[in-house]
Amino acid sequence: MASSLTKDSARPGTPGTEQTFFGHPRGLATLFMTEMWERFSYYGMRALLPLYLVAPGGLHLSAATATAIYSVYVSLVYLLALPGGWFGDRVWGPRKTVAVAGGVIMLGHLTLALPSSGTFYAGLGLVAIGSGLLKANISTMVGHLYDGPDDPRRDGGFTVFYMGINLGAFAAPLVIGTIGENVNWHLGFALAALGMALGLAQFLIGSRHLADRSSVVPTPLSETEKASTLRKAAIWAGIAVVFYAIVGFSGHYTLNWILVPLTLLGLIIPVMVLARIKRDKDLDRTEQKSMSAYIWFFVAAAVFWMIYDQGGSTLSIFADSSADNTIFGWEFPVSWYQSVNPVLIMALAPVFAWFWLALNRRGKEPSTIVKFASGLVLVGASFFLFLAPLSIAEGGHKAAAMWLVAIYFVQTVGELLLSPVGLSVTTKMAPAKYASQMMGVWFLAVTAGDATTGLLSIAGVDLNKTGIVALEATLAVIAGVAVWMYRNRVKELMGSVH
Repeated sequence: MASSLTKDSARPGTPGTEQTFFGHPRGLATLFMTEMWERFSYYGMRALLPLYLVAPGGLHLSAATATAIYSVYVSLVYLLALPGGWFGDRVWGPRKTVAVAGGVIMLGHLTLALPSSGTFYAGLGLVAIGSGLLKANISTMVGHLYDGPDDPRRDGGFTVFYMGINLGAFAAPLVIGTIGENVNWHLGFALAALGMALGLAQFLIGSRHLADRSSVVPTPLSETEKASTLRKAAIWAGIAVVFYAIVGFSGHYTLNWILVPLTLLGLIIPVMVLARIKRDKDLDRTEQKSMSAYIWFFVAAAVFWMIYDQGGSTLSIFADSSADNTIFGWEFPVSWYQSVNPVLIMALAPVFAWFWLALNRRGKEPSTIVKFASGLVLVGASFFLFLAPLSIAEGGHKAAAMWLVAIYFVQTVGELLLSPVGLSVTTKMAPAKYASQMMGVWFLAVTAGDATTGLLSIAGVDLNKTGIVALEATLAVIAGVAVWMYRNRVKELMGSVH
């Protein structure tokens, strides 16, 4: 890390004697390394998760149950980003929330490392809770390092920060996946705990370089609100304990008693949140129209993430059972496929940024709606491409590894078209009253998409069959074409937003 720290007196707002990180505030190094190690632990465990669930030496579950558990877990991570942001804003402040979150994540991975199926699900729950708390607050602290939104270093700072995400995501399957698959599953989960421990240590040691406002609780709860919140939480917790005690002692408990309610929450809560904002009488006519347009983007994004996130479940389970995971005769762990996306993101993101600027200078850059629609069509095309290796496997042969790499490539290009645009349009179309909450609303599109996948799996749908894959691919392409066909209507609703 020391080699990347420089003295830079030329940057605006940076004293000549202040040590900086690539010309950015020194605190960015702390947050960069914290996020890198947290993503290392998260994506490493995620790469192992579906493989461990179906492995004879793991939990030896069916592919449908494994996909359901994986999908519910991922949807929970993004769903819990909403209360995670609330805790940062109203209870602990961002800095304390991230510190506590790191400890919870580490404890979760250590629990996963225990050789017991009973503790395994508790570990998943702890990692999901910690990830939701951290995800919502660490990006906020990056923004605190700069002198408001007009600081010329701000965009560059977030770019450096997001490189940390992809570095961690790229390295994790190569290290944690290899150890987990080839040595011991639980040792792999323990390595994820070590990664989070390194990130937490980095955060605690380097927190003195963070902005003072990161320790401030922006809108603290009043004593009345605290009492009311605790009372409501205790009531709901009590209801859950009593309900599951009855189910358990009556001998009717199965895993679906947990999976089905969580999946339904992943679908119901996004709808409720969007409906509450849309019905808010404080919104003026322009904001109401923007929200109507935003719902189009939200539903389309949910379809996108429903297919995209199966890269870590459906595709991974297919690769484990039906792919020839070799290159030039050398066999590699199945979890390594999960490193394809982050390395492609790092390679292609600068190319896309340059390409859009070049088109913009010529007045030919595609509109937000065209980019969004193209991302949907591409994720659909990736599943049409998936039909080829599925057909090869159904013929009794192993599908070549490059088929899967090609699918991940098409999905990554689709992500680069849709995800940055979605984040941008979310901030631009947010009603003033909900400006700070809308990023959490965007993450709910991921929740809804993964919850849909989970619901299909719980219902017994085999997502590795050509019929359902073709159906999902067709749905995404139709959604993309529909967004494009109604682009003028959506533009009208968007008003001045471009």
